[in-house]
Amino acid sequence: MSPVLAGVLQLLALIAALCLAHRPLGDHMARVYGSKKHLRVEKWIYKAIGADPDTEMRWPAYLRGVLAFSAVGVLFLYLLQRLQGSLPGSLGFRSIDPDQAFNTAASFVANTNWQSYGGEQAMGHVVQTGGLAVQNFVSAAVGIAVAVALVRGFARSRTGELGNFWADLVRGTVRILLPISVVGALVLVACGAIQNFSGIHEVGQFTGGARQWNGGAVASQEVIKELGTNGGGYFNANSAHPFENPGPLSNLFEIFLILLIPFALTRTFGKMVGSLRQGYAILATMATIWIGFTALMMWTEFHHGAPAHDLAGGAMEGKENRFGIAGSSIFAVATTLTSTGAVNSFHSSYTGFGGGLQMLGMQLGEIAPGGVGSGLYGMLIMAIIAVFIAGLMVGRTPEYLGKKIGTRQIKLAACYILVTPALVLGFTAVAMALPTPGHSMTNSGAHGFSEILYAYTSGANNNGSAFAGLNADTQWFNSTIGIAMLLGRFLPMVFVLALAGSLAEQRPIPATAGTLRTEKPLFSGLLVGAIMIITGLTYFPALALGPLAEGLAS
Repeated sequence: MSPVLAGVLQLLALIAALCLAHRPLGDHMARVYGSKKHLRVEKWIYKAIGADPDTEMRWPAYLRGVLAFSAVGVLFLYLLQRLQGSLPGSLGFRSIDPDQAFNTAASFVANTNWQSYGGEQAMGHVVQTGGLAVQNFVSAAVGIAVAVALVRGFARSRTGELGNFWADLVRGTVRILLPISVVGALVLVACGAIQNFSGIHEVGQFTGGARQWNGGAVASQEVIKELGTNGGGYFNANSAHPFENPGPLSNLFEIFLILLIPFALTRTFGKMVGSLRQGYAILATMATIWIGFTALMMWTEFHHGAPAHDLAGGAMEGKENRFGIAGSSIFAVATTLTSTGAVNSFHSSYTGFGGGLQMLGMQLGEIAPGGVGSGLYGMLIMAIIAVFIAGLMVGRTPEYLGKKIGTRQIKLAACYILVTPALVLGFTAVAMALPTPGHSMTNSGAHGFSEILYAYTSGANNNGSAFAGLNADTQWFNSTIGIAMLLGRFLPMVFVLALAGSLAEQRPIPATAGTLRTEKPLFSGLLVGAIMIITGLTYFPALALGPLAEGLAS
């Protein structure tokens, strides 16, 4: 069997698995967030934190809950790292330096999981399991909660209430993320991933002496890292490490976990707004972009453009033999089109156009299908922009799902789509203008520029993957990428929740003969076009200086 055919079969198997899970999981999540009942364990949690889960919140109160909870998470994780040297189970590792502790705390709370350290060489069991793994759950639950609040804004009328943040947070964790993670961890252990709390021990004899390895609760952290579109690896090699991702079967399962909730949330959206066809239109848009990017990535990596590529059957540099070009390409697209950031290959070693596709996937806003929650609310924002563009073309007041898209709504949507480009391009420009950040680049020229552009694209879009040629463990990059991660995560949430509140206050508008049918394929096509044009106009000059220049020169 040829590698290309094997890759196509992997992709078809993945699509089939996602289709089988789409309906039951989407319906389950709709029931979770629409239920009025509370489980016993949930009542204990509400009592412990002093929250009333039955109190409805308007958008400012909902936002305060999101920001307060996240701020406490940053502080707790920062202190846990700074005190690591004094904690049991630290494996003898010292406490983390202040700038790196800030960067890591901001990263995991913002669902970015950018890592400027080697996990097995810096973090002990307490920080890994009690700090990082916990944030993998709750940061993902925060993203889903914000998405559900926006969906309620479309579904409700003549009220500013969007639900209760604490109830949404707890339910997302207890009823969705935890059960799937338990089953997923068992699957990964069966595939060969490790799950223990062993200390550091020497393995074998190699040139230059024995190698040291430490164990850990890897399978349980790996599953929520992918399921929650987090991305932080237990080991420095991330999902290329055999302890995290042993073989082709575990690799395909991890890709399935990455895409599972973001795609299923489109059905949850359709159920909550009372129109499954609206959910299918969003799903079709996401799937079109994802399949298109995957096909382009596989083409550019299999393309024989040099003698070394001919001998290897494609661009094998930086890729694991046990995954091959197809398994690596599908994983790379899935992780950069979502906010996961996990890697099973060396992104810096991809072809020029392959690296450009990875960056473009993040620059789209990671909406195809995007992160858990963030992908859905990002796509709904783009749907509002597309409806507005259609309204301008026909001279009609735009509306979406029976809600009028007026001046306030379009201003909030515009602010949303401008935040991350401003952060990415602004920080990249400053880093390239200053002398010190440039010293961290492994390469010069277009590829060196791509290293810095990729770093800020990954941080501001809450992805967390790295081009890997950049030494980001400096005070400059730890501080600026940390700031970009926090602003890139929580500023868009401000606009999303404000938009949700303004939509929930409106009266529904009855559909007429002139209403744009947003459940039709025509609208999905318009939406894909709007996404690509807006992103292209925003980022094309920067991409032309980096991956496009490199790709054309090779």
